[in-house]
Amino acid sequence: MSTPAIPVGTWSIDPAHSEAGFSVRHLMVSKVRGRISTFSGTVVIAEDPLQSSVEVTLDPASIDTRDAKRDEHLRSGDFFEVAAHPTWTFRSTGVRADDDDWIVTGDLTIRGVTRSVELEVEFNGTSGDPWGGTRAGFSAETEISRKDFGLEYNAVLETGGVVIGDTVKIELEIEAIKQ
Repeated sequence: MSTPAIPVGTWSIDPAHSEAGFSVRHLMVSKVRGRISTFSGTVVIAEDPLQSSVEVTLDPASIDTRDAKRDEHLRSGDFFEVAAHPTWTFRSTGVRADDDDWIVTGDLTIRGVTRSVELEVEFNGTSGDPWGGTRAGFSAETEISRKDFGLEYNAVLETGGVVIGDTVKIELEIEAIKQ
C-alpha cells in the first residue's frame, strides 16, 4: 500500500481541530496525560515531499493536565518557567520517507533549550470542508527525555523510584487547512 500524495502548498494548522498532547510516568506505575491548548503552525508541502517543512509555536502557559495545582507547578521555575520562556517551538530540519509514513526531524525548543527530535508522522488524507476549503490530517508522535531540556525537578520515593519519569511521550493530531 502506498501513501496518497499530499497536495503541494502551504497549510495552516487548525487549533480547533488539532491536539498537542503528552504523557509521563507518575510514581513509576501510571501515566499522567496533558495537553497544550494554545498553538499555531504551518506545514509547507513541496513538490518534492522531502523538501517540505513544518513550523509550530506552542504556548506552555496553556498546559492542561486536569489539575490546576499541578498545572501551576508545571508553569513555575521548577519546570517550564513560563514567565521567562513563554513559547516553545518546533522547526523541521529534514523529512524522509519511512515505508508509508514519514520521519520529520526538527529542532524542538523548550525552556530555552533546543534539541533535535524525530517525529514519526502518518498522513491521514485530505478532505473538502463545507466552506470550500481543503483539509489534511496528520498524526505524529515522538519521545523525549525531559532532562535533555533542563527539566530536572523530581523527588525520590521511599521505595527507590521517582515521582516523575524522565521519558515524555508527545502525541499530535493535526488538521491543517490549505491556504
